[in-house]
Amino acid sequence: MSAPHRNRLARETSPYLQQHADNPVDWYPWGEEALALARRENKPILLSIGYSACHWCHVMAHESFEDEATARVMNQLFVNIKVDREERPDIDRIYQTAYQLLNRRAGGWPLTLFLTPDDQVPFFAATYVPREARYGMPAFVDLMQRLMGFYRERENEIRQQNDSLMEVLGRIATGPEAQGPTSLDQAPWDASRNLLISSLDRQYGGFGHAPKFPHPSGLEQLLHQIHRQDDAEVRQALILTLDRMAGGGIFDQIGGGFCRYSIDEQWMIPHFEKMLYDNGPLLGLYCETWKLTGSELYERVARETADWVLREMQSPEGGYYSSLDADSEGEEGKFYVWSPEEVGNLLNADEYAVLAPHLGLDRSANFEGHWHFHVFRDLDAVAAELGIEPSEARQRLDAARRKLLAVRDRRVWPGRDEKILGSWNGLMIRGMASAGRLLDEPRYLESATRAMDFIRDTLWRDGRLLATYKDGKAHLSAYLDDHANLMEAALALLAARWRSEDLRFAVDLTEVLLRHFEDREQGGFYFTADDHETLIQRPKPVADDALPAGNGVAVRCLLRLGHLLGETRYLDAAERALRWASPTLRQHAGGCHAMLLALDDYLHPGETIILRGEPGDLGHWLTLCDRHHDHRRQLLPIPVGATDLPPALAVRDSRGPITAYICQGSECSLPITEEAALLERLRTS
Repeated sequence: MSAPHRNRLARETSPYLQQHADNPVDWYPWGEEALALARRENKPILLSIGYSACHWCHVMAHESFEDEATARVMNQLFVNIKVDREERPDIDRIYQTAYQLLNRRAGGWPLTLFLTPDDQVPFFAATYVPREARYGMPAFVDLMQRLMGFYRERENEIRQQNDSLMEVLGRIATGPEAQGPTSLDQAPWDASRNLLISSLDRQYGGFGHAPKFPHPSGLEQLLHQIHRQDDAEVRQALILTLDRMAGGGIFDQIGGGFCRYSIDEQWMIPHFEKMLYDNGPLLGLYCETWKLTGSELYERVARETADWVLREMQSPEGGYYSSLDADSEGEEGKFYVWSPEEVGNLLNADEYAVLAPHLGLDRSANFEGHWHFHVFRDLDAVAAELGIEPSEARQRLDAARRKLLAVRDRRVWPGRDEKILGSWNGLMIRGMASAGRLLDEPRYLESATRAMDFIRDTLWRDGRLLATYKDGKAHLSAYLDDHANLMEAALALLAARWRSEDLRFAVDLTEVLLRHFEDREQGGFYFTADDHETLIQRPKPVADDALPAGNGVAVRCLLRLGHLLGETRYLDAAERALRWASPTLRQHAGGCHAMLLALDDYLHPGETIILRGEPGDLGHWLTLCDRHHDHRRQLLPIPVGATDLPPALAVRDSRGPITAYICQGSECSLPITEEAALLERLRTS
């Protein structure tokens, strides 16, 4: 029996591309081989973009890409290219924008595009296309044949449309022009705050209607607002949303960690994939808001999320994996759902009596005949009904959850995408570093440190950063988000404990950012470097998408490093970027939370507290600072004897067993050597 045909994707490291290596489709990865073939044979390109944890990507693959008859049509008519949107966010970002322009609505995955062969400009764009005509969509084969006929018969019309599309893509890449001198003021921040509050779901939390996404950058803006100037409406919006998400099915009530989004307004039924890029920011957000409110719920959610990361998402080498699939055994959510009978057989009567009303097993099935856990009744109310203490109810619930987790771990697991991405690791390193410091949990800090060391040792090559690693291979030039998120991760680690190599790495990344990504004339940072492959657009993103916009994260880091190191080049670059982004912030403030956080840091610089002393004393004073935690504050606990300090830090030396310097912007206080004086300053700042 002959071995099954394997196409060119078998040589790729991306798990998503490898999923399609056995397709009868003659797939190519994106690259010059495929693009040259399209030009040479004048065959349009069928570009399919997705990712390994994507449910509808799997559906289209099973229906069409694994079907011999469909594959024959694809191979006959097109050069077929498959792209992992997580490895190539540059390609995905461009063609998602093109989809929106061609269809006047937001795109998604799988993204299905048809490109002219000589210039890779899309003349038709869709998302999921069924094999048979349904959902008001044509059958995939019919669509392909019609488009090929259109390309052959009406190429002039296609070229005219392409010219118009390219003109608009060019305008989008540069952003709106300023009408007169740009000003940097509070107005965009206030407009965004008002938009968030007006779109708040006042019953279930979150913003807008179903489907509901967590939008951690927007929630971080609310947290930032509270720390700068407490606002009752903002506080209510933040706490309501975090409460409802923590009790919802979007949070894994058995194993911890958040799914990507909820299909309903109540956060009850998620799209079951778990993404690293959501969980890193949400972990930090719950830790920070726990320090603000003292909520036991937030502390528990943070710990359970961090424990999930340690248990399921960190590679033995140190880096964090990308995602867990929505599907197992061909069914979405099968790994996570239960039945009352199954749970009843696994728990004792006391445990079941608590868990069933708390998580909804005493109600009707809520997911395709199964039960997906969602907090329906408050645990204290369940305890009162049973006549037991809340602490006893908590003990029973925790025992039940441990039993169910052990059983669930023996099920067929959803697929795990084990590629390690620099940008997503940056988000999780920041979250785990914050959890380690704020929750006083060394395991989390050690996890973040291992991940950072892995990234620096594996993805940093000859003074440049690579984007992705898997199976012993690091490759692809890194993007703006990789540099910005890892800069922020290094600062988060430095706030927990000092290592000179982390500061050096942050500075190295910053220098590459300025040298290869900055638009020196207009300001701001391109998504790709100046020596990157030339694509049909070179965007400079201001708006957030699933990740915070790299421009916003970069500007925040430039401001912090600029003040910390006395480096005016960093401060000037940050201001140039903000002035370039100002027209966009004024016109579209609602979707630019990361850049608005940077704007607020520019207008109202947060404090930096530099601590110098012996390690034991540093730990005590660091704890004092965290008792008066401020989300906007940067901490630097630097032990006596630390070497390779830059001059701006070296002058802040120790004046006794322990010394603190409190800096605002580039101005620092006189040395503080008494605990009472530090506490008084923290209380009044």
